[in-house]
Amino acid sequence: MADARVHLPSTATSTYLLVPILMLFALLIVAVLRGPSLISSAGIGSAVLVTAPLVLATYGLMATAMAGRGTVDLSVGPLLGFINVTLVQFSGLDLVTSPLAVFAYVIAVGVAYQLLMALVIIFVRVQPIIVALSGYLALSGINLVILPRPGGSAPEWMLPWGLGDTLLSPVLLILVVCTAAWLLFTRSAFYGHLRLMGSDERAAYTSGVRISIVRIGAHCISGAFIGLAALCYTALIGSGDPTQGTTYTLIAVTALVLGGTSLAGGRGGVIGSLLGALNLFLIGYVLATFNFGMVQGFVTDLAYGVILVLSLLLTVALPHVQRHARRLSPFLVFVVLSLLFAGVMLHAKHDYAKYPPAERVALDAPQTQKQAQTQTQTQAPRATARPVDSFIFDAPSAGASFSLTALQRTTALAALLLLALLLFLRVTVSQTRARTMTPVLYGGFAAVIVLGVWLLSHA
Repeated sequence: MADARVHLPSTATSTYLLVPILMLFALLIVAVLRGPSLISSAGIGSAVLVTAPLVLATYGLMATAMAGRGTVDLSVGPLLGFINVTLVQFSGLDLVTSPLAVFAYVIAVGVAYQLLMALVIIFVRVQPIIVALSGYLALSGINLVILPRPGGSAPEWMLPWGLGDTLLSPVLLILVVCTAAWLLFTRSAFYGHLRLMGSDERAAYTSGVRISIVRIGAHCISGAFIGLAALCYTALIGSGDPTQGTTYTLIAVTALVLGGTSLAGGRGGVIGSLLGALNLFLIGYVLATFNFGMVQGFVTDLAYGVILVLSLLLTVALPHVQRHARRLSPFLVFVVLSLLFAGVMLHAKHDYAKYPPAERVALDAPQTQKQAQTQTQTQAPRATARPVDSFIFDAPSAGASFSLTALQRTTALAALLLLALLLFLRVTVSQTRARTMTPVLYGGFAAVIVLGVWLLSHA
């Protein structure tokens, strides 16, 4: 069988990440200035809890979109809602209660539905958009039959997941594992076949790619991610809701396009989808810091619609942008903007610390409004604000034995700057001929950024 990775189109370049990266840091700066509590440990924990279902649903959409034929699964929201309401009902009947059974159930249901969808597309030869729309309408009605109104309760062991009062949580672990799994998947030959099929199905067939097997595999991968998205959504709301899962259809498609995935197939990446989902969360957060009165929800929906249209226009204009930005590394742009954001974050931290605890409640109002806005977007009634004064990079609390002297901090900062310079030169040289970097460089730059911010915050 021919190696499909040799024949990948030139559009595989990562230039499309420039737009979501620039938008991410612009929104982050505005969000931190408008609502400083976002960068507290509880603020980030709450953001992870709210964003995780959207991120995983976007991953699921990306798997089928890359397969080509305009396969945009519009049923992703109702499928997420179906898994949610059935899980709650079975949990109430003590049929699915243990963690192993819950994980197996949500993944099995997601994979089974997507497998059925793939078989209809392949053997019945129905257009994917028709199958997706039919599934959207059918599942929306079935969900209401299973659970006419919101109610029920998630398994008892899952309820602490939805607190969102700490950075480290099972939901974050699921998100990290799924992201790492997708990155490992991109190293496989199957991923190369998937991209080639999405770019040119006829060329993939003549190259020896088994089209039907690849399409079925893409749908099964999508089902697994949507099942885990439903699990995180159940942890978020702590109950069952037959209607509000459909909201994820609009925002997941918007996040997918904003992340640079081509709806025509053949191009997409987990980093872009992650950035797209984070951008949508930050848009809701920023809009929640402004008071639009009774039309708050309409303004958010309008923002999503405008962003979706602009993203599609940028997708059309992308080939022209690549001609002028071919030598511009998205990762270097990310590093530079990260340093800029670190300065803004430290500024917000010190400004926030000037206010006494009683006055910080007013500054935390955007966090409360953000949670209210999240209820409009994801209909999560259990998401409540938790004012927390400590920032994620604050000094250790009293009783902690670790501390740095002024000389040690100066030495560490000097070593850090030297390391950053060496990494920068290494990446600059590598980027003149290659478009990708090794995971060691990614991890090294991430460590430099985190360590630098931590040391500066202790200065």
